[in-house]
Amino acid sequence: MPAAVVSLFSLLLLPGPVQGIQFEQTTVTYAGGRATGPGVSARVFWAGRRMRLEPGGDSGGPAFILRLDESKAYRIDPVQKIAVAVDVPRLRARSQMDLAMAGDLMGAGDREARTTPLAATKVIAGLPCKGFRISAGSTVMDLYVTEAVPIGMDAFAEFLEWSGASQALGGIMDEMLKLPGFPLETRSRVTVLGEVHETRSIVTRIETGPQPAALFEPPPGYRIVPEDAPPDER
Repeated sequence: MPAAVVSLFSLLLLPGPVQGIQFEQTTVTYAGGRATGPGVSARVFWAGRRMRLEPGGDSGGPAFILRLDESKAYRIDPVQKIAVAVDVPRLRARSQMDLAMAGDLMGAGDREARTTPLAATKVIAGLPCKGFRISAGSTVMDLYVTEAVPIGMDAFAEFLEWSGASQALGGIMDEMLKLPGFPLETRSRVTVLGEVHETRSIVTRIETGPQPAALFEPPPGYRIVPEDAPPDER
């Protein structure tokens, strides 16, 4: 399962009553039981229909901003001091295509998904979590969710529809929506041509509360350029 899909699951979890959330997570992919790389750390900021994604660790690097409330998106380049205005319809089409391919690999549309509780519990990012396993075809997902933060999984229908996740992941997404809490750890395994591919994503830090509005805007002084602008105009 692509790491981007796991990240998407974690990004879409903010109901209306919560003013905002920020969390940091690390995602590692495996093939044949071996890690394919050191993993990717990302920091996510979310406030209603606004989202910001940037590398984990020290701040100040590139970032991506998505504004569903204004149908806008930007790639922030701190080196060139520019904000690239992304073509949102094209972005949505790419998201739907990627998720459709992921859904095909996972067999999400071929088999009915089912959820079973796991006996083990964990403490992740200092919060108690319960485990659940979702199975559909050759795909198995273990998720550890916490009810210790005021966030559920039943209030992001608009984003799921926008991204194509609802259609592409079918029963798997339906089962995820039923889980009681916010997932702090996700481990997915899918068998493709006899080889097991696995993705593990874990939240290492999480905070809820209002998020500064400036996080979801191009920084002051940055030039805004269209995505298809030639290099000499950037």
